[in-house]
Amino acid sequence: MQGSGRFEKEVAAGKPTGVVSALDRFLVTVKGLRGVTIGSLVLFETGQKGMVREVSGGHVTVLNIDRNSPAIGGLAVVAERELGIPVGEGLIGRVVDPFGQPLDGKGPIQHAGTHPAFFQAPSIAERSMLQDQLPTGVSIVDSLFPIVLGQRIAVLGDSKSGKTSFLLQMGAQQAGTDRVVVYVLIGKRRVDIDKTISTLRDTGALEHSIVVVASIFDSLAQSYIAPYAGCAMAEYLWHGGRDVVIVYDDLASHAKAYREISLLAKANPGRESYPGDMFYAHSSLLERAGKLAKNEKTLTALPVVITPGDDITANLPTSIMSITDGQIIFDLEHFRQNIRPAVNIGLSVSRVGGRAQNAQQKNLTSKLFKLLAEYRQTREFAHFASEMSMESKRLLTLGDQLYETFRQSPSERFSLEEQLLMFGALVKAGGASSMNIALLKQRARELAAEGGAENEATLDILLNDATVEAVA
Repeated sequence: MQGSGRFEKEVAAGKPTGVVSALDRFLVTVKGLRGVTIGSLVLFETGQKGMVREVSGGHVTVLNIDRNSPAIGGLAVVAERELGIPVGEGLIGRVVDPFGQPLDGKGPIQHAGTHPAFFQAPSIAERSMLQDQLPTGVSIVDSLFPIVLGQRIAVLGDSKSGKTSFLLQMGAQQAGTDRVVVYVLIGKRRVDIDKTISTLRDTGALEHSIVVVASIFDSLAQSYIAPYAGCAMAEYLWHGGRDVVIVYDDLASHAKAYREISLLAKANPGRESYPGDMFYAHSSLLERAGKLAKNEKTLTALPVVITPGDDITANLPTSIMSITDGQIIFDLEHFRQNIRPAVNIGLSVSRVGGRAQNAQQKNLTSKLFKLLAEYRQTREFAHFASEMSMESKRLLTLGDQLYETFRQSPSERFSLEEQLLMFGALVKAGGASSMNIALLKQRARELAAEGGAENEATLDILLNDATVEAVA
């Protein structure tokens, strides 16, 4: 039987053993296992693995993390004092389950060892100040809500509002860098998993990514462990000298899995029936991100939370927002208005984004926020005014041009230099003339490739080309 060889070795080594006395779906009651601690890895003689969830008197409650259940009366042995996740450089470019086993049919993976799934976050003394921007290729995010390497920033929104497309664009933008992106897909349908992997493969992003999959058909325990397993894989690379970005897609599914496990284990339910330690489960996970002082490398965390009906005031979204250093909120109302990506500018925020921007970028971002706020206000008054001043008309024109420039397809990405040129040119024009936005984007790419910086001469060239084409 699978795993029986290791089981016999652990028993022969004198590890604590016990007998399976009861089963309740994925909760296994084992008598014995004297001296075992919570979080220990348990092996069953039939090959299954489990994690100790609760120690009570003469019995232990073990969370079965395999699809199949062990047999009542079967033996169990403590294999490790903590749940270890196989890690290593060999995982890069692969699709695996939470325990590092391949799911992509590309053969076995050479692991470098194991790393604890529930690892302690670095202390303040072990951390360094965040200061470098993580380019996502998405203009509205990079220019208004910059993500900093080592930051924890939540991505919230209803289903089909563009969250996954944004995260895939971000991953593709890391091509050509030394960064590794870890995607943890929690409780996803097979069609969604296949679509994500296909997109990563088509854009070439899979080459520098690790995809950890726990589908709805896997054990519920795997959905619970998946984010911690993905974090362990990322931490190994991070401590080894790599910049890593980890995407938890999504923590709402993780919370539901943990809630079901806790209710079956008869834990006292809290708000919305989530267990009382739900906040700790997520905070202890997200606080593992940051920047290490010893090697100046970063682990950036992007937790995704689904907000049905765009309700960000529910228990789970507010909990995640209180843990993170900002949030990017995707709004279905904006999506229906053909604002793509459908980022809600009024509700989104990056609390540490300014640290990664130079004076030029900060100045432009400040102007953009001011112009967009005035644009929204002027647009409201435009519904009632019969005549408008020339200044108001120019502001409406400029606002329309900015939103048109923000609009991107999922396959479109812009570098920070290209974004500076595009928005710098629009702000300088001030809505005084019509613009061919498609040509503006094209010329910005060309000028950035030629090494053109954001200065008066370059912006004049860009404005002249885009404006002349629009008039013609």
